[in-house]
Formats: sequence, C-alpha cells, structure tokens
Amino acid sequence: MEKRKAIINGRVITREGVLSGYAVIFHERILAVIPETNMNQFEITEKIDAEGCFVSPGFIDVHTHGAFGHDIMDGDLRGIGSICEKLVSFGVTGFLATTMTMEVDRIWKALDCIKKAMQDNYGAKVLGCHLEGPFISRKYPGAHNAAQVKAAEYSLIKDYSDVVKLVTMAPEIKDSEEFIRHCMDDSIAISIGHSSATYKEAANAFRLGISSVTHAFNAMQPLHHREPGIIGAALDNKDVYCELIADNIHVHPAIQRMLLKSKGINRIILVTDSMRAAGMPVGCYELGGQIVHVRNNNARLENGTLAGSVLTMDNALRNFVDNTGIRINDAIRLVTENPANLLCLGKRLGSLREGLDADITVFNEHFDILYTFVNGRLCYRE
Repeated sequence: MEKRKAIINGRVITREGVLSGYAVIFHERILAVIPETNMNQFEITEKIDAEGCFVSPGFIDVHTHGAFGHDIMDGDLRGIGSICEKLVSFGVTGFLATTMTMEVDRIWKALDCIKKAMQDNYGAKVLGCHLEGPFISRKYPGAHNAAQVKAAEYSLIKDYSDVVKLVTMAPEIKDSEEFIRHCMDDSIAISIGHSSATYKEAANAFRLGISSVTHAFNAMQPLHHREPGIIGAALDNKDVYCELIADNIHVHPAIQRMLLKSKGINRIILVTDSMRAAGMPVGCYELGGQIVHVRNNNARLENGTLAGSVLTMDNALRNFVDNTGIRINDAIRLVTENPANLLCLGKRLGSLREGLDADITVFNEHFDILYTFVNGRLCYRE
C-alpha cells in the first residue's frame, strides 16, 4: 500500500462539476479523486485541510514574457528560475516562456535558456516557449520592434522544435503556408496575432491548421461589419481558441461577455501577457528593447501603445468571473483544461484525473491562493 498525500475538506473542481466530501490523493501524480470515506484504501502520510476552499488543477499561462523584474529575453537561467519560484504564489503551475521580436541571435539565446529551464524544477514548470514574433506584421507590431520583423522562415527555429510549443504569426506574410505546414509536422501549435489578415486570410489559416488567436482584439484590426477580419473569422469557427487578457484594460468587460457568449467556456484561454514589471512597483521598465512606463496597472510604451501587462493569473480569473458572472468551476477551464488541450498536453495536465501530474492549486472564493503543488511538491503556502 502506497504512502501518499491527501487534500481533504475541499470543493474539488473536476470535469463532472464541483465535488464536496471528496479527497484528492496524490504523490508525483494524481492517484485518485474519491469520497473521503474511501480514503482507507491508501496509506496517507499527510492530510492537507482545504477548509472548504476550491481544489483545482494548477493554472497554466501560455503567454508570459516575464515578471518580478525578469524577462525571458534576458536569456538568464536564474531569472527564469526566479519567475518559476514566484508564479506559484498566483496559482500557476506551468507556463510558456514567451519571446519578443528582436535580433535572431537574441531569440536563439532565449530559446537555449528556455530549453535548460525545461529540465529543472524551480516551482512552476517551464512547458516550453511561446514564440511571439518575429513572423508578424509590421502594420500591427504592438510593443514589438517592427525593424526586426521577418518573413516566415522555419529554418530559423527548426533546431528548437523540442522547445517551441506555440508560435504567434501573421498568416498574410511571405512564405506563411509553408511555415504552417512545417509547424504542423513538428506538432507546434500556431496562433494568429500581430496581424493585418483579412477575414478570408484568417479563415484560410484556420483551415491550414492554425488553432488560436493571440490576445484577441489586440494588435489586429477591429471587427467590422463589412470586413470581419481575424476576430470575425475566429468567432465564425467553433474550434478556434481565443486568448484573452482580462485586465479590463486590453479588452472592455462588455466585450469579454460577448466573447464568452460566442466562444463558450471551451475555447477561451485566459493569459496574462505579463512583462517584467508584473509584481513590481510602478516605474520604468524594458520590454523587447523598448522603454515601458508602468502606472495605474498600465504598461505602455512612450508613444502610449500597450506593452503587455502587469496582470497575474489570479487577478485574471477574478476579473473574468466578476465581468461575466461565469461559475468558478467553469472559469477554471480557461486556465487549466483549455490551455492544456491547445498544447496537446491534456493527457498530462489540466484536470484532476488519475495518472495526470499532481499540479494542484487551492484557492478561496476570492481567488486568494492558499496552496500550490507542482508534481505533488508543495511550492507555495499562504
């Protein structure tokens, strides 16, 4: 009989709903979610009392450039380690380290660093890289450096197919169809973002295999009744995921409600798009080689362009629930099961099921994080 931990007296969030009177039994992986009355079939060495709070799969952020004074483009392994150690305080157990459009040598350096970080266990797992740029549109660069934008050349990243898990690209740029085919062959998910694509171009890209939209509504043309654009194509396709930065700055709460009504709970992914200023005081910071001013929870370039965010995942959930009235157990899908499925990691992450990694977050009704476990190890306790 195995010696294992058990989380008891919680409201366990599962695919079937919220379960009361159930225990989550785990070691490095989840062994069972069973009635507490059946716990005697396991030899439990430690019981964690959730005190009536929610027990959830760990949160996954597929779009974060940095936090706590560190940026992925620094190419600093210690910096990534610091991000990993602190993200667990917001309930995040896994994330994609996200790059910026910069010189190719800088991107390669960051990818080398991400690859090393994927082998370590500092806290939250580095699940791989979200390559945001350089294969984007000069028309919608956002906070990216338009001077470093490039045609879609798969040769630039082919040696990192084991690191890059998601690519943001503009499908209207040169050689995009061949690039998409190479990514599909190497099981790399693709997202449309920082793009001037028309409805027709975006719809064709989805047919070719692009599966999501990066920070929906931002860095793309607005929805228009005569040219629906990327957003129109995404809303018109039931299978496409939409990233959403729910900081109430990037996207108005009313639009968040409309997106939920259109896409439903299975095709929205909450992201932070956080930069190094997240978790830091107001002031001046750097993102992608450009100066960013942070004040009033806004991160902007000197010309006023939004430059990522200082959002944390617990706040993203809190905002989205407040804005939409969605049930907490449904909202949790947007940061667990949905991102896991986008990355084809649903057999390992994203839900509390037997055999999956024991990545677990315990939080109260206000989304205050109480405990975070990564591979069964306690990484954060309030």
